[in-house]
Amino acid sequence: MNTTEKFSLPVDGILEVFNSFTGHHQSRFAHPALHRTALIPRLQHPKISNITKTGMGIIKTVQGCWRRQDKRVVTRRSSSSGHRQVSTDRLPKKPVDLTELGATKPKNCHRVVVLGATRVGKTNIVRRFLGEEYEEHYEPTIEDFYRKMFLIGGETYQVDLLDAVSERDFPAKRRLSILTGDIFLLVFSLDDRDSLNEVRDLFNEIKAAKAKLQKPNHPARAPAVVCANKADLDAQRVVSNSEVVDILGKDAPFFETSAKTGAGLEAVFMALAALGGLPDETSPSQHQIIPITTYQSLCIGKSGLRRRRRSRVLGAPCAAVDPLARRPSFTSDLRLVLGSSTTNKKPEKCQIQ
Repeated sequence: MNTTEKFSLPVDGILEVFNSFTGHHQSRFAHPALHRTALIPRLQHPKISNITKTGMGIIKTVQGCWRRQDKRVVTRRSSSSGHRQVSTDRLPKKPVDLTELGATKPKNCHRVVVLGATRVGKTNIVRRFLGEEYEEHYEPTIEDFYRKMFLIGGETYQVDLLDAVSERDFPAKRRLSILTGDIFLLVFSLDDRDSLNEVRDLFNEIKAAKAKLQKPNHPARAPAVVCANKADLDAQRVVSNSEVVDILGKDAPFFETSAKTGAGLEAVFMALAALGGLPDETSPSQHQIIPITTYQSLCIGKSGLRRRRRSRVLGAPCAAVDPLARRPSFTSDLRLVLGSSTTNKKPEKCQIQ
C-alpha cells in the first residue's frame, strides 16, 4: 500500500492502520465499521515489539482515563512506610444545593439589615461578625451582601447581612430593604452627632414601615439594635449616653462598641440573636469557622443521621460564609413584600412608594 492509498482510507480505517502497526488486528471498539480489517493489509516487521508495547500502553492509559473520568485521584505519602498511597474520591456531578436537602428551615433564616451614616464603622462591624479582622483602610461601601450559615446542635441556621449605605439617596430602595429585613443594626459614631440624628430618622422609618406589615391594632415594633461605635476615641467623643436615650428612647437596646478593639461587639451580636430567636452560639466567639465545603459535607451527613438517629447531636457549633451568596433581586423582594402585606389585610397601595 503506497502513501496515497493510506491517506485515502476512511476515518474508521485509521484505527486499523494503528492496529496493523501494533500487531493487534482485533479492534476493541464496538463500532461494526471498525472491524473491517480485511481492507487493510497487515504489516509485519521484526522491530514491531517496541511499537507494540508503546501502543498498548497508550490504549491502557486512555481506557483508564475513561473509567476514572468521574473520580479524583489523591496521592499522599504514608507516614509509616514512606510509600505513596493513591485513593480515589468520587466528585459530585453538580454542586450541592442545601435548599434541596432541606438543610435550613425557613424559620431559621433571617436577614440583618445594617443601616447608618457613612464612615461610622458599619463594614468593620460586619467583618467582625463574619469572623474577620479589623480593616484600617477605609473604602466607601456601595452595597455588600453576605451569608453566614451555622450548624448548632444538629440544627442549621442562616443569617444574611445587607450593608447598603448607597440606598441613603434612594428612598424607595431603602424602604424595600427595610420591609424585607428581619433584624436591624443601626450604627452611629460617638464622634459625630449628625450620625446619631440619622439613626433616629432610620429607626422611626423602620417602625412606620413595619407597622404596614403587622396586623391591625398591634403596636409598631422595630426589631433593631443600636450600636454607638468608635468608643475607643474617647477624646473625640461628642455624644453622651443620656443624649442617646433622650433621642432614641428605650425601644431599642443600645450598646457602646469599638470595631477596632472589638469591645462591646459580643453584647451586640447576642442582642441580635435574641431578637431573631437565634441561639447564642451564632455569636462569633461561640463557634468555629470552617470552609464552605466542610459545612456542606456536615449538612449532608446531618440529614442522613436525622433519619437514622434524631437524638444525636453533631459536634461543636460551627459556621461558614457562603462565597457565592448574592442579594435576591428587587423583583423577588417586591413579591415577598406584596405577598406578606396581603395576608394580613386587604390589598392596598404598594408600600414601597
